[in-house]
Amino acid sequence: MFLQGDMHTHTIASTHAYSTIMENCIWAAKYGLKVIAMTDHAPCMPDSPHIWHFENLRCLPRTIEGVTVLKGAEADILEDGSLDLPDRTLKNLEWVVASMHGYEGCLMPSTAEKHTQLYMKIAENPYVDVIGHCTTARFPFDFEKTLKVFKEYGKLVEINESSIMNKKGSRENSVEVLKLCKKYEIPVVIDSDSHFCQLIGQTPIAEQMVKDLEFPQELIVNASEERIKEYLKKKRPALEI
Repeated sequence: MFLQGDMHTHTIASTHAYSTIMENCIWAAKYGLKVIAMTDHAPCMPDSPHIWHFENLRCLPRTIEGVTVLKGAEADILEDGSLDLPDRTLKNLEWVVASMHGYEGCLMPSTAEKHTQLYMKIAENPYVDVIGHCTTARFPFDFEKTLKVFKEYGKLVEINESSIMNKKGSRENSVEVLKLCKKYEIPVVIDSDSHFCQLIGQTPIAEQMVKDLEFPQELIVNASEERIKEYLKKKRPALEI
């Protein structure tokens, strides 16, 4: 197993996913993962759970099947650069992925300049941990300019296996993003974006990319349980983990 944490996963609470929290944790344990983040879609997306889903994540135990569980969300970046969850909810979450999806009622694809502006604004959001699947062709942006800002504000850049497999342009863009992250020493996470329990932590294409590029493993935060917990302790000192 290359990864020790999968920081972007979905459950049946996002209705185009097909497994429960328990099933995800069981398979994470089988694969030897140490950490899993539960990041179902926030309210902007058509299949998202009610906001109470995110408010009530506190009822989950810290570990399930021996795997540390982070209570999180995949929030959508909106037209004004905000997220589709209120700050009162975001501040109580333990892991926040910020993404662009392109559905009616959410942010729709625009120009590279507009996407760059929005990413740079979301980088300033203190509740965001990860910039999710930013390699899709639908949302082009100025990679070099924006990635430097992500580093400045401590945002992790996601290399997303599901996008590489299924989204146009993502494979090529992921290579370019990894090259720039290597050049500027920008930390990344490699995630499955799993929508079914047996895919938790499975990232063979992304893993081959980082090997081919000789990408420094110390920059892959979720390749180490220690690095994940160091990141969390630095950002959320009160979090008991």
